[in-house]
Amino acid sequence: MTRSELCKVVAEQYPKLSEVQSDIAIRTLFDAMKAAVCSGERIEIRGFGVFQLRKRKARTGRNPRTGESVYVPPKNVLSFKAGKDLKERLNNGNTLGHL
Repeated sequence: MTRSELCKVVAEQYPKLSEVQSDIAIRTLFDAMKAAVCSGERIEIRGFGVFQLRKRKARTGRNPRTGESVYVPPKNVLSFKAGKDLKERLNNGNTLGHL
């Protein structure tokens, strides 16, 4: 699902909101989530999951083509862990339906 498709779904669910207004709301939400994750905060959405910043240490890797050892610098990665409700719906074959 793309952001524009999400905006349409929100606009359909809430007829008082236009697609433009729902787009603004969704962009604001995503911007707030990006800012929180970039500052090291954990984002927990009950029933959906947890977004969290994890730090990977520097390591020595291998170039698969040549087999040569290469230095891989430390980096930050975003991890997502699905919540209990989402896991149950995925594993039981239930669809999520409307928002």
